[in-house]
Amino acid sequence: MTMNHEAQEPQAPEKKPVYEQAGVAMTCRSYDEYVRMFSLPDELLEAGPILDVAAGASSFVAEACRRGLHASAADPLYAMTADEIAEHGSREISVSTEKLGKLQHLFDWSYYGDLHRHRANREASLLRFTEDFAALKDQGRYVSAMLPHLPFADASFSLVLCSHFLFLYQEQFDYEFHLRAVKELFRVCRPGGEVRIYPVYSLKWERYAELDRLMDALADEGAEAELLPSGLPFIPGSGELLRLRKPSV
Repeated sequence: MTMNHEAQEPQAPEKKPVYEQAGVAMTCRSYDEYVRMFSLPDELLEAGPILDVAAGASSFVAEACRRGLHASAADPLYAMTADEIAEHGSREISVSTEKLGKLQHLFDWSYYGDLHRHRANREASLLRFTEDFAALKDQGRYVSAMLPHLPFADASFSLVLCSHFLFLYQEQFDYEFHLRAVKELFRVCRPGGEVRIYPVYSLKWERYAELDRLMDALADEGAEAELLPSGLPFIPGSGELLRLRKPSV
């Protein structure tokens, strides 16, 4: 007796949920978020000039300066007007909130609480930024610039920060871009100062594949490179930041 066996179609692997992003998103984060995600002690913040690179519409610099710190920011968006940035930022917040809403069960909400508070935090940061930007755009606090080239002299800043750029977009930028960009951040850092980059994960929630290679290359430049715990592990699996120390002469 013969038996007929129906051919079974091979099942496609289940698609891993990821945060879909075309292009580079504008960031709108607060001073407190920066302190937590970069694990910044007071003595590091107070050591000297701070530069926030790829800062977007984050209010870190505005709030830092109100606290008596010396801080400035660089981003290509600063070629726009305050009203244009506000409009662009509002759209970004709406789009990102919708995307987060579909994936919120995967994120760590211990800091933000919930999606509504997360959005309110973004909106408040955008408002603080645009008010400060409108008042001080022409006074040098906000500089239109794009990595891997920054219009600052060597060793200009004691602390250089880069939030939610670089490794997050490893699908869009190759290793050579990342190496040149991080070297540029290190160039403008003073001896005895630090560069801190967060996150070291991509939008696919995977650790930057070339991180060890990059850290070795930076060590050849004299950087003391290490990974530190972040105090704001919101992105799935991402609880680290990259710290580069420039030894004192």
